[in-house]
This record gives sequence, C-alpha cells and structure tokens, in this order.
Amino acid sequence: MTIELTRAVLGWCSIINMGLLLWWFAWIMLAHDWVYQFHGKWFNVSRQQFDAINYAAMGFFKLCINVFNLVPYFALRIVG
Repeated sequence: MTIELTRAVLGWCSIINMGLLLWWFAWIMLAHDWVYQFHGKWFNVSRQQFDAINYAAMGFFKLCINVFNLVPYFALRIVG
C-alpha cells in the first residue's frame, strides 16, 4: 500500500465518519423524543441517562475519528 493510497483511505474514512457523526447528531437534535422512545422499548433508562450516554458516545466517537483518522492523515500529509 503506497503512502498516497493510505492518505486517500484515511481521508475518505474521516469524511465518512464525520458524516455518520453529523447524522447521529441530527437524529438526536431533530427527533430526540422518537429516538428516546424507540430505544426505550429495549433499555430502561431515563431521559437524562439517555442524553448523557449519547453525549459521551458522540464525544468518544469524535475522539476516535481524530486519533485514528485525522492525525494519521495529517502525519502522512506532512511526511509525504
């Protein structure tokens, strides 16, 4: 695998993952009650717990995108 191909893969992975994060955020912001009721059928959590879980999970997902996609992408841009 060449550096150019690796850069392209990491770049597209970053774009796709940021799109998923924005999609997740949009669903929580625009259809919060529906998403809460949908998941409430499976899990017995309060609204506060649901919000905290989603907030923490979004933060962890964003951190993973930065660590595993963006940082290696920029490092390869600097090197090559």
